[in-house]
Amino acid sequence: MSPFPVLVADPVGTPSLWLITIAAILGLLALDFAVTRKPHEVRMREAVAWSVFYVAIPVAFGVWVWQSHGSQRGLEYYTGYLVEKSLSVDNLFIFLILLTAFAVPRRLQQRVLLIGVAGALVLRGIFIALGAQLISSFAWAFLLFGAILLLTAVKVLRDAMTPHHDTIDISSLRSVRLLRRIWPVTDDYEGSRLSVVRDGRRWLTPMALVVVAILGTDIVFAIDSVPAVYGITEDPYLVFVTNAFALLGLRALFFVLAGALASLAHLGYGLAAILAFIGVKLVAHWAHGVWMWVPEIPTLLSLGVIVGILATVIITSLVARRREEAAPATEPLERVEPVEPVEPVEPVELAGRR
Repeated sequence: MSPFPVLVADPVGTPSLWLITIAAILGLLALDFAVTRKPHEVRMREAVAWSVFYVAIPVAFGVWVWQSHGSQRGLEYYTGYLVEKSLSVDNLFIFLILLTAFAVPRRLQQRVLLIGVAGALVLRGIFIALGAQLISSFAWAFLLFGAILLLTAVKVLRDAMTPHHDTIDISSLRSVRLLRRIWPVTDDYEGSRLSVVRDGRRWLTPMALVVVAILGTDIVFAIDSVPAVYGITEDPYLVFVTNAFALLGLRALFFVLAGALASLAHLGYGLAAILAFIGVKLVAHWAHGVWMWVPEIPTLLSLGVIVGILATVIITSLVARRREEAAPATEPLERVEPVEPVEPVEPVELAGRR
């Protein structure tokens, strides 16, 4: 049996497909852990190669969904994947802030990211199962999910409008404060180890703190992303695979986009618009079940709107960045004190000259 309730008439995920998919995802995670077993600094060429690999897999899988289950399921899959990938880029910005705040060495960063990805996959699976059960039992779950996304859109918009929203006070994180009260923390990193034994006592390393912080943010991301993809498709299998494929490529995508994230100044506005649009779509879907005259938003239109929003914010961000770089630096001129007039000097006669 499928691990999730059946919400659609023609579900993509059969019991055997579920088992194969979960086994494949675990295999890819094991491959990533093997690659990051020896800490090293990730070069751009390596990051791009892995990013291409993790984009090619979901694109090819979408072709199979399209051919095997029709264009509607194919559109739902690609739209859901695009939404999850877009949200993951915003997640990367938070990861970047955390890695910087904890001063994680570059050679250890990919191991931290991979642990965060593994934790996110587990959390997403739990939230997807709960969401599927909620939708199958209560029709108003779509209204609830829509309200969550609309509130999240407001928060994302406020964050985007807040200047200098690029720091996190580590001491204010509850999880970090709790760990520091229970266990002592070393001053330096001990490779990729989360704890060490000193003088017969267990000490946590800064690696453990940053992992806990990232896992904490994973919970927040799951609350946002799972309702978002349920706004695109009601098939729990498609919800799961779109989340899994978007997460698996985060480790490599981080090193590709780390430098470019600062250039996407308008990304927050775009994500707020996407979340608000999907929230409205979910509310409209609920309302259509109550009042038939309320129209539903088709998947093809959703895909067009999401692509349009992403293209717009990318273009406007790049244009704003170029204008900022092209603008001449205007520094305030120093105040020049007026110069006192100099009195003329009388000519001096040289001795012995007439």
